[in-house]
Amino acid sequence: MKIYIIGAGPGDPDLITVKGLKLLQQADVVLYTDSLVNEELIAKAKLGAEVLLSAGMALEEMVDIMIERVKAGKMVVRVHTGDPAVYGAIMEQAALLKRAGVEYEVVPGVSSVFASAAAIGAELTIPELTQTVILTRVEGRTPMPDREQLRDLAAHHCTLALFLSATLTKKVVKELTEAGWRLDTPVAVVQRATWPDQVVVRTTLEGLDEAMRVNGIRSHAMILAGWALDPDIHDKDEYRSKLYDKTFTHGYRKGVKP
Repeated sequence: MKIYIIGAGPGDPDLITVKGLKLLQQADVVLYTDSLVNEELIAKAKLGAEVLLSAGMALEEMVDIMIERVKAGKMVVRVHTGDPAVYGAIMEQAALLKRAGVEYEVVPGVSSVFASAAAIGAELTIPELTQTVILTRVEGRTPMPDREQLRDLAAHHCTLALFLSATLTKKVVKELTEAGWRLDTPVAVVQRATWPDQVVVRTTLEGLDEAMRVNGIRSHAMILAGWALDPDIHDKDEYRSKLYDKTFTHGYRKGVKP
């Protein structure tokens, strides 16, 4: 048997994948990050399943439990918030599982970056404006690699999605302006995306720090920055995909000459 590491999605219990939900409902043992994963989702586990809260556990304690249960013939799922591949801290778990000879499978989930974009009805890649999204964070207690300082990444002037940066907005503003970003660059902050108490804040780079202070946002927030977040982007006809342009030919449609 193997252990399943499942992405629970950003908060809304309906935003787990069909595969993830099926595995959760079949599991004998469920470990989940109780500080982040919605209790309504965990309530969908089968009757009699052993449900364990992992927020207070150290890595070794949590992995030892998973190994012990799976070797006893139990089906074990480990439920993570969002998508496990992005700031999911699954590598450390995988390393210990491999050393113990226990297989694992990762089931992807909806990341908070995409839930946040959906919350504001935004497309993060706009033709003729930006075709790149960088998922990153500003340097805090955990250092960033030398080539991944925010000001260096921001030099690309594409859409930025900043995780784990809600308490470091002064630094965010400083590094983006040092990279040549305009102070009126649009910014959207989504706190607790898809949860009932979701908060959406529209601001600019110049107003970001004050907007976070006024709204009391210090955690569980996704910061999206760049001109793709312009709230008036829908009124700008110069930024339109060629995909549905009647004059554009592709493999499924012959374009009409203007």
